Amino acid sequence: MPKRFPILKHRLAFSGILLFLLLLPMLSSGQQDGQYTQYMYNTVSVNPGYAGSRGHFSIAALHRSQWVGLDGAPSTQTLNLHTPLGYRGVGVGLSVINDVIGPTSETYLDFDLSYTIMLSNAAELSFGLKTSLHRLDIAYSELDEFSIDPQLMALQDIENRFAPNIGAGVYYHTDKFYLGLSAPRMLETKHFQEGNSPTIANEQMHFYLITGYVFELSPLMKFKPTLLSKAVRGAPLQVDVSGNFLFNDKFVLGAAYRWDAAFSGMAGFYFSDNKFFLGLAYDKETTELGSAAFNDGSFEVILRYDFIVTKGKVKSPRFF
Repeated sequence: MPKRFPILKHRLAFSGILLFLLLLPMLSSGQQDGQYTQYMYNTVSVNPGYAGSRGHFSIAALHRSQWVGLDGAPSTQTLNLHTPLGYRGVGVGLSVINDVIGPTSETYLDFDLSYTIMLSNAAELSFGLKTSLHRLDIAYSELDEFSIDPQLMALQDIENRFAPNIGAGVYYHTDKFYLGLSAPRMLETKHFQEGNSPTIANEQMHFYLITGYVFELSPLMKFKPTLLSKAVRGAPLQVDVSGNFLFNDKFVLGAAYRWDAAFSGMAGFYFSDNKFFLGLAYDKETTELGSAAFNDGSFEVILRYDFIVTKGKVKSPRFF
């Protein structure tokens, strides 16, 4: 693609969206969505505008085990697929997300629809809509009565609570730069369980900002810094920054930092004419939890396959 698209437009767009994100109100308590170290390979889970943006059918599966060794620690699995439809700028996607932490189990079934417009020969802007079905289970009865407040033990289990939701996102990209803002679930649903000790569980709205740029350092090496910021009411602003090097379009090596939370190392490999990607990540907490004997860090693996039709020379892998 031509390189004539002004970098000033990128900076103005980034500054405006970042300012908007930082001014979001934090008014009440709520649960955080699952987090990902390799968010740069799992964008469609948080931004429906990304659906179809790779230009071909793509399928990815991710598993994350957080704070290994800690009883009841979070565990997250995602499966997503998305593809463009014809040449009309329409993309569709399907995602399944399973998130377990302690006695709480959540499952999301998401359907994504995007529409892309060309801003220039070098830039595209996509608008995305996400509809989802959420299932929530909280098994207070499984808590250890000797280590938990008796008031919690008396709460009624919340079982098979289903709720629909809707979200939206915008995603702008060129061949080297991307910027997205999204709210995957905009309805703040309350799950109420009646009984002798009634229980209420709230779903809170999350806002995501994601951005990155690819620098071509040499014909055999590229460097991509990225940023993800997540805001939810009643919780601290989460900021993840990372840097990944791509060597010879085959091997990825990088590191990341989650503000006031963890350092991470990442590695990735492209196989089968760059259609298959394997990504690995390890996090080490910087908080007091990270020095605990029962915490062996967090592990993450992602597998992605792109149904790329190659003719002649093998296509370079898409770095975002």
